[in-house]
Amino acid sequence: MPRTLTILLRSVLPFLIGIPILWAFNGELSSSADIILMVAGINVILAVSLNVVNGFTGQFSIGHAGFMAVGAYTASKITVATNSLEIVGLPTDVSNQLIFFLALVAGMVMAALMGLLVGMPSLRLRGDYLAIVTLGFNEIIRVIIENTEFLGQATGISGLPRRSNLIWVGIGVIATITMARRLVGSTHGRALLAIREDEVAAEAMGVDTTGYKVRAFVISSAFAGLAGGLLVHLIQLCTPRSFTFVKSIEVVVMVVLGGMGSVTGSIVAALVLTFALEGLRDAQQYRMVMYSILLIVLMLTRPEGLFGTREIWDWLPKLRKRTST
Repeated sequence: MPRTLTILLRSVLPFLIGIPILWAFNGELSSSADIILMVAGINVILAVSLNVVNGFTGQFSIGHAGFMAVGAYTASKITVATNSLEIVGLPTDVSNQLIFFLALVAGMVMAALMGLLVGMPSLRLRGDYLAIVTLGFNEIIRVIIENTEFLGQATGISGLPRRSNLIWVGIGVIATITMARRLVGSTHGRALLAIREDEVAAEAMGVDTTGYKVRAFVISSAFAGLAGGLLVHLIQLCTPRSFTFVKSIEVVVMVVLGGMGSVTGSIVAALVLTFALEGLRDAQQYRMVMYSILLIVLMLTRPEGLFGTREIWDWLPKLRKRTST
C-alpha cells in the first residue's frame, strides 16, 4: 500500500470509528454524566496539546490558559454575533452547528497567531525564557480582557448558546490525539525529540531548532484555543476567571503526572484528575493543595511520571508476541 494512502487511513480511521460511537452516546447519558465526560474530554485536549511543547520538545510553557482564552473569546464573539443568523438553504440546527464549527476554527487560528507572536522571540533563546514569557502572556491576556469593554471586562460574556456536546468534544479529543500521534511519528516529531534530548547536538546535525520549536508551539496553542471554545460553549459563560494562572498550572500538573512525552500518560492523568476532583467536589477550595501534595509524592516516588515517555501502543507488539508464544 502506498505510504501516502497509509498515512491518510491512519489519520482518518480514528474519526470513522469514533464519530458513530459518539453519535450513539450523545444525549443518552444523564445530564451530569454528560457534562463530566465533556469536561474530561476538554482536559484531555489541553493536556495532550501542552505535551507537544513540554513533552515532545522539552520546552516549558506555563501559560496554556492564555491561549485558551484567546480561542474562547474569539469563538464566543462570533457565536453571539451570529446567534440570530442562519445560513441560507440549511436547516436551523445544521446552520447553527456549521457556524459553531467555523467559530471554533477561528478561535484556533487566533490562538495559533498568538502562539506565533509569543513563540518567535522567546523560542530563539534556550533555558527557561519560554516559561517566563508564557506566564507573562497569561497575565497580560487576563488583564486586557478585564479592562476591555468589548470583551465584557471582569463579568465576561454571558448567555452563550449551548453548542458543545459529546460529539463536538469527542471529535476535538480524537483530532488532538491523532495530531499528537501522527506528529511524534513523523520526521517533524523526530526532530522535536532530538531537540528535547540535546538541543546543541540537534542544531549541530543541521536541525532548524527554532523553526521546529515555533511550529510545535503554534500547533499546541491552536488546540488550546479549541479547548477554550468548547469549554465556554459548554458552561455558556466566557469569563477571565476561567483562564487564570491556576488553570495553566492544572494543565501542567496533568502533563507532569502522566509523563512528559507520553500521549497516553497525558490522557490518563487528565481523566484521573478530572474524575478525582468531581468526586471531591466539596473540597474544591483545596484543589491547589491537593495538586501540590500530588506533585511532591510523584516527584519522590516516580519523577518521570506515570508513563514516562512510553505509550500504551508500545506494549501491544510485546503482548501480541507473548500471546503467540
